Amino acid sequence: MDLSLARRRTLRRTGTDAEAVLWARLRAKRLMGFKFRRQHPFGPYILDFYCPDRHLAVELDGGQHFNSAAQNYDQRRTTLLLRRGIRVLRFPTDLVFREPIAVLDAIVLALGGGPSP
Repeated sequence: MDLSLARRRTLRRTGTDAEAVLWARLRAKRLMGFKFRRQHPFGPYILDFYCPDRHLAVELDGGQHFNSAAQNYDQRRTTLLLRRGIRVLRFPTDLVFREPIAVLDAIVLALGGGPSP
């Protein structure tokens, strides 16, 4: 089995509560009819959520993302994704619980309104 596939399956099984909450709102085209993929591979990276129609990645950052080494890694990763035409939205995981509507509104705004034909 492909190591990336095995890793994505593990990430799906062991995802955070915040990922589960957001996925419940994104899956099955529940957000304005847009399709999202969970734990989507892109080059050497695995994106938390990805909307292929709008080339939009949504990343949830837990506490491990707030040290300087992780922030440098995330910045390099975001720069590479931007160069490849993928926009990246990042949210702290606690925001999904504290302000879920604000998170969804930001995603809708990044999607640019309704789904493309």
